Amino acid sequence: MKMQINIWSDVRCPFCYIGKKKFETALAQFPNKDKVEVVWRSFQLDPNLKTNPETSTLEYFMKNKGVSEQRAKQLFGHAAQMAREVGLEFNIEESVLANSWNAHRLIQFAKTKSLGNEVEEALFMAHFTEKKNIDDMESLVEIGTSIGLDEKETRKMLNSDAFAYEVKQDEMQAKNIGVTGVPFFVFNNKYAVSGAQPAEAFLQTLEKSWEEYDKENPSWSIAEGDSCSPDGNCL
Repeated sequence: MKMQINIWSDVRCPFCYIGKKKFETALAQFPNKDKVEVVWRSFQLDPNLKTNPETSTLEYFMKNKGVSEQRAKQLFGHAAQMAREVGLEFNIEESVLANSWNAHRLIQFAKTKSLGNEVEEALFMAHFTEKKNIDDMESLVEIGTSIGLDEKETRKMLNSDAFAYEVKQDEMQAKNIGVTGVPFFVFNNKYAVSGAQPAEAFLQTLEKSWEEYDKENPSWSIAEGDSCSPDGNCL
């Protein structure tokens, strides 16, 4: 049994990728990291966005937010600087304008294969660093197979409506607990951290959550002796 950490995010969110790296830095320093289960949850930003590789993300941002090119570049530059501080290289201005619905379905599918963290990382990198279209069938299949998913199974899933329910369920759960933006981290169903906080903040929350979790779920000390297994093997 492990302490669960649920993370709501969208692969179109730059601060979700940055937050992921900061959280992972904290988790690497946590003594009980092997007793933590990270569960990625779907939260689609701008669900009505239409994929359009011909329109730059910069142009869309300027139009959608009603800001000047100078202001948009300033905001993008700020995110890119934050990314560099955690070892990431962002190409936000050149990233493909793409709806993330199918990417979320791919995430839900990968989770059933215990590859949730791997697919999140691959999708973030594809969108922000490699400038790939995360709503393109071939790109998603390539991303899926790169982390170990079966190509035929992945293609069949993407050509269907599979995992739409799971995406909506995550979003409904987020709404029920009051999530209004991502990234949003929930530790042991008790403590929440919103945004790409410093690694120290994540580590403090990990330690506080673990202290309570460990009291509620004490580890057993087992003295080993002769016994029989569930399959009846008593040798």
